[in-house]
Amino acid sequence: MPQIKIINTSAHELPSYQTPLSAGMDLRANNEAPVVLNSLDRAIIPTGIFIELPAGYEAQIRPRSGLAAKKGISLVNSPGTIDADYRGEIGVILVNLSKEPFTVERGERIAQMVIATHDQAQWVEVSELGQTERGAGGFGSTGVK
Repeated sequence: MPQIKIINTSAHELPSYQTPLSAGMDLRANNEAPVVLNSLDRAIIPTGIFIELPAGYEAQIRPRSGLAAKKGISLVNSPGTIDADYRGEIGVILVNLSKEPFTVERGERIAQMVIATHDQAQWVEVSELGQTERGAGGFGSTGVK
Protein backbone atom coordinates (compact mmCIF):
# COMPACT_ATOMS: atom_id res chain seq x y z
CA MET A 1 0.00 0.00 0.00
CA PRO A 2 1.62 3.27 -1.07
CA GLN A 3 1.91 6.16 1.35
CA ILE A 4 0.81 9.39 -0.31
CA LYS A 5 1.58 12.88 0.96
CA ILE A 6 -1.55 15.05 1.10
CA ILE A 7 -2.44 18.65 1.94
CA ASN A 8 -6.07 19.28 2.79
CA THR A 9 -7.04 22.97 2.63
CA SER A 10 -10.75 22.19 2.79
CA ALA A 11 -12.90 22.05 5.91
CA HIS A 12 -13.72 18.41 5.13
CA GLU A 13 -12.12 15.14 6.18
CA LEU A 14 -9.49 13.50 4.03
CA PRO A 15 -10.72 11.36 1.11
CA SER A 16 -11.53 7.93 2.49
CA TYR A 17 -12.75 4.51 1.47
CA GLN A 18 -16.43 4.05 2.36
CA THR A 19 -16.14 0.27 2.81
CA PRO A 20 -13.19 -2.07 3.51
CA LEU A 21 -13.18 -3.35 -0.11
CA SER A 22 -13.78 -0.02 -1.90
CA ALA A 23 -11.43 0.77 -4.79
CA GLY A 24 -12.15 4.50 -4.77
CA MET A 25 -12.13 7.27 -2.18
CA ASP A 26 -14.81 9.94 -2.30
CA LEU A 27 -13.77 13.51 -3.12
CA ARG A 28 -15.83 16.38 -1.73
CA ALA A 29 -16.67 19.74 -3.27
CA ASN A 30 -14.82 22.66 -1.72
CA ASN A 31 -16.62 25.46 -3.56
CA GLU A 32 -17.16 28.75 -1.67
CA ALA A 33 -20.79 29.06 -2.83
CA PRO A 34 -23.24 26.60 -4.39
CA VAL A 35 -22.61 26.00 -8.12
CA VAL A 36 -25.67 25.47 -10.31
CA LEU A 37 -25.11 23.26 -13.34
CA ASN A 38 -27.92 23.59 -15.85
CA SER A 39 -28.47 20.90 -18.46
CA LEU A 40 -25.20 20.20 -20.34
CA ASP A 41 -23.28 22.76 -18.26
CA ARG A 42 -19.86 21.84 -16.93
CA ALA A 43 -17.66 23.36 -14.25
CA ILE A 44 -14.39 22.65 -12.48
CA ILE A 45 -15.22 22.07 -8.84
CA PRO A 46 -12.32 22.53 -6.40
CA THR A 47 -11.62 19.92 -3.71
CA GLY A 48 -9.04 21.64 -1.53
CA ILE A 49 -6.87 18.50 -1.92
CA PHE A 50 -3.24 18.51 -3.08
CA ILE A 51 -1.27 15.24 -3.32
CA GLU A 52 2.24 14.00 -4.01
CA LEU A 53 2.09 10.60 -5.68
CA PRO A 54 5.12 8.29 -5.82
CA ALA A 55 6.68 7.62 -9.23
CA GLY A 56 4.78 4.89 -11.08
CA TYR A 57 1.40 5.87 -9.59
CA GLU A 58 -1.52 7.93 -10.84
CA ALA A 59 -4.80 9.04 -9.30
CA GLN A 60 -7.83 8.34 -11.49
CA ILE A 61 -10.80 10.65 -10.93
CA ARG A 62 -14.07 8.91 -11.77
CA PRO A 63 -17.80 9.68 -11.56
CA ARG A 64 -19.78 8.54 -8.55
CA SER A 65 -22.30 5.96 -9.73
CA GLY A 66 -25.06 7.28 -7.45
CA LEU A 67 -24.81 10.82 -8.85
CA ALA A 68 -24.70 9.47 -12.38
CA ALA A 69 -27.71 7.17 -11.98
CA LYS A 70 -29.91 9.45 -9.85
CA LYS A 71 -28.96 12.93 -11.11
CA GLY A 72 -27.21 12.49 -14.48
CA ILE A 73 -23.97 14.00 -13.14
CA SER A 74 -20.73 12.73 -14.65
CA LEU A 75 -17.20 13.81 -15.47
CA VAL A 76 -16.26 15.28 -18.83
CA ASN A 77 -12.88 13.53 -18.92
CA SER A 78 -13.57 10.22 -17.28
CA PRO A 79 -11.36 9.02 -15.88
CA GLY A 80 -9.34 12.12 -15.25
CA THR A 81 -5.67 11.46 -14.52
CA ILE A 82 -3.58 13.08 -11.81
CA ASP A 83 0.09 12.47 -12.69
CA ALA A 84 2.82 11.90 -10.10
CA ASP A 85 4.47 15.24 -10.97
CA TYR A 86 1.29 17.36 -10.54
CA ARG A 87 1.24 19.44 -7.37
CA GLY A 88 -1.81 21.64 -7.91
CA GLU A 89 -5.24 21.37 -6.37
CA ILE A 90 -7.36 18.48 -7.59
CA GLY A 91 -10.31 19.88 -9.52
CA VAL A 92 -13.22 17.78 -10.74
CA ILE A 93 -14.77 18.63 -14.12
CA LEU A 94 -18.45 17.89 -13.52
CA VAL A 95 -21.05 17.85 -16.30
CA ASN A 96 -24.82 17.75 -15.96
CA LEU A 97 -26.17 15.29 -18.53
CA SER A 98 -29.75 15.53 -17.24
CA LYS A 99 -32.48 17.97 -18.25
CA GLU A 100 -32.81 19.33 -14.69
CA PRO A 101 -30.50 21.85 -12.99
CA PHE A 102 -28.16 20.38 -10.37
CA THR A 103 -26.65 22.34 -7.49
CA VAL A 104 -23.22 21.36 -6.23
CA GLU A 105 -23.15 22.07 -2.51
CA ARG A 106 -19.96 22.57 -0.49
CA GLY A 107 -18.96 19.28 1.14
CA GLU A 108 -20.94 17.12 -1.29
CA ARG A 109 -19.30 13.90 -2.47
CA ILE A 110 -18.79 14.62 -6.18
CA ALA A 111 -16.33 12.05 -7.51
CA GLN A 112 -14.16 9.14 -6.52
CA MET A 113 -10.40 8.82 -6.68
CA VAL A 114 -8.66 5.52 -7.42
CA ILE A 115 -4.91 5.19 -6.87
CA ALA A 116 -3.36 2.95 -9.54
CA THR A 117 0.06 1.89 -10.76
CA HIS A 118 1.12 2.45 -14.34
CA ASP A 119 4.04 1.86 -16.69
CA GLN A 120 5.52 4.08 -19.34
CA ALA A 121 5.80 2.50 -22.78
CA GLN A 122 8.73 2.58 -25.15
CA TRP A 123 7.86 2.70 -28.86
CA VAL A 124 9.45 0.18 -31.22
CA GLU A 125 8.93 1.22 -34.84
CA VAL A 126 8.29 -1.71 -37.20
CA SER A 127 7.10 -2.11 -40.79
CA GLU A 128 4.19 -4.44 -39.92
CA LEU A 129 2.27 -5.74 -36.91
CA GLY A 130 1.52 -9.33 -35.93
CA GLN A 131 -1.76 -10.84 -37.19
CA THR A 132 -4.76 -11.61 -34.94
CA GLU A 133 -8.21 -13.05 -35.52
CA ARG A 134 -9.74 -9.60 -34.99
CA GLY A 135 -7.26 -7.72 -37.15
CA ALA A 136 -8.19 -4.09 -37.78
CA GLY A 137 -11.87 -4.58 -36.88
CA GLY A 138 -13.13 -2.12 -34.31
CA PHE A 139 -16.18 -0.20 -33.13
CA GLY A 140 -18.51 -3.16 -32.75
CA SER A 141 -16.77 -5.50 -35.19
CA THR A 142 -16.76 -8.37 -32.70
CA GLY A 143 -20.57 -8.48 -32.61
CA VAL A 144 -23.29 -7.40 -30.23
CA LYS A 145 -23.73 -10.58 -28.14
